[in-house]
Amino acid sequence: MNKLYFLLSFLWIVCTYGQSKEDMQLEKKLDELLSSKFRASEPGCEILVAKKGEIVYKKAFGSANLELNVPIKPEMVFKLGSITKQFTAVAILQLVEQGKISLQDSLQKFVPDFPSNSKKITIENLLTHTSGIRDYMQIDYPEPNLERRDFDPKELIDRFKNFPLEFEPGTKYKYSNSGYFLLGYIIEKISGKSYKAYLQDNILKPLNLNHIYFDTSNDIIPNRVNGYRKEGAEFKNADYWSMTIAYAAGELISNVDDLLKWNKELYSYKILKKETLEKAFVPFKLKDGSTTEYGYGWILKNINGIKSIEHGGSITGFLSNEIYFPEEDVFVAALFNCECAPKDELSVDITSLALGKTFQNEVKIDDALLNEYIGTYTLSKDTKRTIVIIKENGQLLAKISGQGTVALIFQSNTKFQFKNILGAECEFIKENGKVTKFNVSQNGNFEWKKN
Repeated sequence: MNKLYFLLSFLWIVCTYGQSKEDMQLEKKLDELLSSKFRASEPGCEILVAKKGEIVYKKAFGSANLELNVPIKPEMVFKLGSITKQFTAVAILQLVEQGKISLQDSLQKFVPDFPSNSKKITIENLLTHTSGIRDYMQIDYPEPNLERRDFDPKELIDRFKNFPLEFEPGTKYKYSNSGYFLLGYIIEKISGKSYKAYLQDNILKPLNLNHIYFDTSNDIIPNRVNGYRKEGAEFKNADYWSMTIAYAAGELISNVDDLLKWNKELYSYKILKKETLEKAFVPFKLKDGSTTEYGYGWILKNINGIKSIEHGGSITGFLSNEIYFPEEDVFVAALFNCECAPKDELSVDITSLALGKTFQNEVKIDDALLNEYIGTYTLSKDTKRTIVIIKENGQLLAKISGQGTVALIFQSNTKFQFKNILGAECEFIKENGKVTKFNVSQNGNFEWKKN
């Protein structure tokens, strides 16, 4: 017994030796936060925090399979959804380095029958969500249950290509999965390989990313977790979607370890030159001179002077987030196996703890002034969308149509942010002494008029 006690004590010392007091406090705080959010009998998450390339926190919470009562382990793999776009963007940039494609080439050079309507859509427009092409995942198709069908890439392109552009390419930012679906097809046309084969040969194998897979339902994939959704108070299995629909916009699955390895290996410049990779992290400039928060496959933020390079994902049964803070050299990966997980809230809380900084400073506002902001606001460009501002327990809440309720965090008497929604700068406007609207600046300017 004494020998066993000594051995266990020794192992504990080995495991914790070298862990700073700061990192031990971080572990305690993250344990408390995550254990309060995820029960062992419910879907959960896999979380990793790394500082200067070294893992300081990696744990899993909740169940990987509710029917078999299997707990999530940190090595298990989850659907990534739109984090896949980073891999597609890097593949395109590799082809740019090889001189096989230019960022200013037109889409029609590779998809000749894609309607142009005299508007040039560039490869760069596809990468930066500035093409104006409608998001194929947001279109109501006449055929039922298309999401259950397997598609050849060109077959699906033919289903959305004839919808009119939503705006002139390069004039606006609007997130569209269509751009990255098209980029996957272009990679195939140029390389002569399938999208899967190209990524395996040129990205996954060279970087030894052995736990990033293509999510095909027929394949046996080690440690693949189940995905869920919530219906009222009950958990349900996620709806089935063919991953041929997600394709180059969201087909990959991974664990947190390989996401960290992916981030580290990018900066080794083994598969892309430094100057090429750096271009991916420059916000795109629109034709009017304003900039977006998107580069080539990554979202680029600067909140309270804290710069981040990141992307999230949302796909049937799963949510994901991957955030890198280059100046602090801190990396956070969070994978969830339920569509109901509080991804944004937890991502803000986890990164705030990891950095020891707050993203949303709050000031106290006079109660009488809060009352002036109460009311219904309508988006000037889309009158069907509304935000209802109410007050509860001395705090303003926004009921956003189709998106639930979120608190307002004030930075001054007029300027505010939505809680745990970073990058959206908002301000109430008074005209002739009355509140008439509020403006939101996030990848463009949006005006919400008070009814």
